[in-house]
Amino acid sequence: MAKRILVTGTGPLGRAVADRLAAQGHEVRAVSRHAPADGEPSAYTWMKADLLAGKVPERATDGVDTIVHCASARRGDVEAARNLIAGARRAGHPHLIYISIVGIDRIPYHYYRDTLAVERLIGDSGLPWTVQRSTQFHDLILSACRMLARGPVMPVPAATSFQPIDVREVADRLAELALAAPGGHVPDIGGPQVLSTRSLAHSYLRAVRRRRLVLSVPFPGAAFAAFRRGGQLAPAHAVGRTTFDRFLAERFAAPDVKRTKSAPGR
Repeated sequence: MAKRILVTGTGPLGRAVADRLAAQGHEVRAVSRHAPADGEPSAYTWMKADLLAGKVPERATDGVDTIVHCASARRGDVEAARNLIAGARRAGHPHLIYISIVGIDRIPYHYYRDTLAVERLIGDSGLPWTVQRSTQFHDLILSACRMLARGPVMPVPAATSFQPIDVREVADRLAELALAAPGGHVPDIGGPQVLSTRSLAHSYLRAVRRRRLVLSVPFPGAAFAAFRRGGQLAPAHAVGRTTFDRFLAERFAAPDVKRTKSAPGR
């Protein structure tokens, strides 16, 4: 039976979740402050809404069975979650699903503290709920590598590893959860490999054909100490299939190679 599903956020994850659910025949609505980067979608309905501004539009939540909360920002996530929960309560009793981060209860970082607070708000909301924690997306590691490689020396956090996962695989999981019964805190999901920051940096440099001296540096602070202890990892839940090297190969493939791969019959 087709469901009515609201997805918050039209970044890479939100768009991928909405696309997957719409392709399965569900009535999908998406809300965000800004239109999707690739233009207004045709497979689902997009509505402009700022969760931080207050009331969620009734036309977004009216009659929905499930809300998949993918919207996030560096500031304001707790208030946005409060507003979303209030809108969900007015709409009835929808299943609220939240994408969270592995290690937020072990790493003292302000963004993680806010994410943990959102988890608690959802758990105390009185709504049926599911929280899925994930390790860092490949795209986040790529952004960090780009920033750190700006100079002739590329400093990376010493004695630190990450377990990046492909955003498309996280979207697959959230789409599954949107059609399942509420599960509370479900098992974490992580990428297929735990890789040192040096290894990740060298993979990036090979992919972009740049040469930098990679220097391991003991980054200061309690958060980086927790990263060195591995609080961000989920090695027992390495469910991802796309490696960081494969992600980079796809992202930085030459345009003619991309066209050849996508051309019918080749």
